[in-house]
Amino acid sequence: MSRVVLGDVAIEHKESCKVNRGMYPTVGLEHMRSEEIALTKWDNGGDSSFTKMFRKGNVLFGRRRAYLKKAVIAPFDGICSGDIIVIEAIPNRILPELLPFVIQNDTLFDYAIGKSAGSLSPRVKWEHLKEYEFNLPDLDRQEKLAEVLWAMVDMREAYRKLYFITNELVNAQFIEMFGDPIKNPKYQIVTIGELGEVMTGNTPSMKKAEYFESKDIMFIKPGDIAEDHVTEIRSSEVYISEKARSVGRIFPANAVLVTCIGTIGKVGISVKESSCNQQINVILPHESVNCIYLSHALYYMRTYIKKVANASVVPILNKSSFSKLHVPLPPAELQEQFAAFVHQTDKSKSELEQALSELTATYKRILSENLG
Repeated sequence: MSRVVLGDVAIEHKESCKVNRGMYPTVGLEHMRSEEIALTKWDNGGDSSFTKMFRKGNVLFGRRRAYLKKAVIAPFDGICSGDIIVIEAIPNRILPELLPFVIQNDTLFDYAIGKSAGSLSPRVKWEHLKEYEFNLPDLDRQEKLAEVLWAMVDMREAYRKLYFITNELVNAQFIEMFGDPIKNPKYQIVTIGELGEVMTGNTPSMKKAEYFESKDIMFIKPGDIAEDHVTEIRSSEVYISEKARSVGRIFPANAVLVTCIGTIGKVGISVKESSCNQQINVILPHESVNCIYLSHALYYMRTYIKKVANASVVPILNKSSFSKLHVPLPPAELQEQFAAFVHQTDKSKSELEQALSELTATYKRILSENLG
């Protein structure tokens, strides 16, 4: 194993495409997932101002806001944003299949962050990145290491697909039991306001330090709620103290939360007493309404909910309009059956999350020990 700098084993691939750009797929920073080495999204052809060319097997490194940790291997020839550095392996110095793991590495990202310049949108240059120093095994060891790491990448993706399939099973079960709540509901239609008390969150004054001096009550913001599934909220980035109880809007466990300003329709359930800001509408369901059933009904209806929001620069769904939205209300026993099914799938998802977490930790340890 030898100590090298990135510029010893790789170069910046510099190639422009100024004609027939529409025949190539295009990649921007928005297509690259943080801490993921595989590229899964891109735009196919069409008009693009991008001219920077990359080739299959090159590594695409997001030089803007390096703290987002975006670096992927190119699965085809294409064109990319100027905020992406295209990196090419030097033959006989590093195995091309291993180079992406040198780049997609926490130690390199930390180095890139330290070398970035600019306040609002910091960027790093290849001139700095190529001076990054790391350990590099000999070529025989590189081949074995790359084989192990790519197998781990494939396994991580398999876990994610299983997680996605599990979520889809919940959606399918919902439709089977209750019908499409918009197009073909099986049960009586009621308004959200009839299902429970509806309120909108409120932010205690940030000028009162005593409201935030201790972590007594979760204070939920839209960022605590995921967009691709119903979120059971067990912790939050911000907490408020008991002293804020008199000015905040505190709600009990099992409240259903729906984002109502900006990103409309994200759905969560608070598993304990909490508060939230004014970008969230809260439903406190009546005893006859199961919060898990209701949250999944609203999640399934999220596209419809977004359309109901006031069309403006910042979409808003106020409490009054939200309370009038229609939702099917099946018998309580069916709601409970559905909730039991969700609990069972949540156990499977929890096991997948644990397995993915352990695999990721092992993956990062191998990177650190062999390429650090």
